Amino acid sequence: MLYYLFEFIEQKFQFPGATLFQFLSFRASLAIILSLLFSLLFGKKIIQFLKAKQIGESVRDLGLQGQNEKAGTPTMGGIIIILGTLIPVFLVAKLDNIYILLLITTTLSMGTIGLVDDYIKIFKKDKQGLKGWFKVIGQLLLGTFVGTVLFFHPEVTVKEEIRTFENGKPINIQEVFTPEKKSTLTTIPIIKDNAFDYSDFLTWISPSMEKYTWIIFIPMVIFILIAVSNGANLTDGIDGLAAGSSAIMVLALGLFAWVSGNLIFSDYLNIMYIPNVGEVVIFVAAFSGALIGFLWFNTYPATVFMGDTGSLTIGAIIAVIALIVRKELLIPLLCGIFLIENLSVVLQVGYFKYTRRKTGVGKRIFKMSPLHHHYQKLGYHESKIVTRFWIVGIILAVLSIVTLKIR
Repeated sequence: MLYYLFEFIEQKFQFPGATLFQFLSFRASLAIILSLLFSLLFGKKIIQFLKAKQIGESVRDLGLQGQNEKAGTPTMGGIIIILGTLIPVFLVAKLDNIYILLLITTTLSMGTIGLVDDYIKIFKKDKQGLKGWFKVIGQLLLGTFVGTVLFFHPEVTVKEEIRTFENGKPINIQEVFTPEKKSTLTTIPIIKDNAFDYSDFLTWISPSMEKYTWIIFIPMVIFILIAVSNGANLTDGIDGLAAGSSAIMVLALGLFAWVSGNLIFSDYLNIMYIPNVGEVVIFVAAFSGALIGFLWFNTYPATVFMGDTGSLTIGAIIAVIALIVRKELLIPLLCGIFLIENLSVVLQVGYFKYTRRKTGVGKRIFKMSPLHHHYQKLGYHESKIVTRFWIVGIILAVLSIVTLKIR
């Protein structure tokens, strides 16, 4: 809203300083400051409200050290992250940008699913929360919506680099790229010619099959959204782990959005230019600020938990940003923390069922899954586990960024 207000002031009155809102870097800086201030100043009030309403965590007895002390800690703290993200976005972002609208929709949709899940757990005294298939249906619907928008919306376009030269020099930065076009191109990390089109799955049969690429693309979007969302949900098991790891991933994705939305950087890095995607940097800035602000209260010993309201929303947002900047194939590397947490559960359950069927006695690979609980069982303090997971997350984020040049 402020963007449009200052745009009007600048055009109407030529007011000094009003043009600052035209600069992405200024609005991104303002977004992260606003989100941090909101999370820090109003986060405590939200926590007090949750306490007053007795919206506290019900802890299952898993035999973990210190878990009983967490009982009654306010949950649904994901509301802090959601509000801390959306308020700055509404204030400083271009609200007619298709990517911003898509991210707002994702935040509200998945936040609602998580909120209902937490509500059932707390007020209905049902530790299972929302039935699993209800969650899956909600994620399926959101994934279908996101995939449909990304595939069909006319403003979701790319420009490929063609390297037009005259006497050894580019003619014009605009002419280095093809005109805007609808495309299902994405990026394969590390490979030199790293552009891959989902339509290639069908066009080898017949070029006319390209119009049916949505049959491949939309299910892929659904799978990615569900996988990352559930990965974030599983990671939210000890104080600060999910929020800190997510902040690292989101900041890396913000860099991808910055370079992909800038003609000069896209040319220098020899990557596809995505028109209008620079605005995603505003959302990333607000989201990062909200996550970091939430960590103020969520680090050990946590005074609030994000609940499914936060964890499901965080995962969905990360997935959608990766899809928007066309770096979804980097998710196994960038979101490696989520991946290993997911895999630890799948392997644990699968191996237990297999050995029980074969021998009659189920065996385990880990002392407990997800993986962070395995290290707790080994006697590591949770703050040490979280810090080391963050370090691994930073390494994975740096490696992801390095793939821009290593091919």
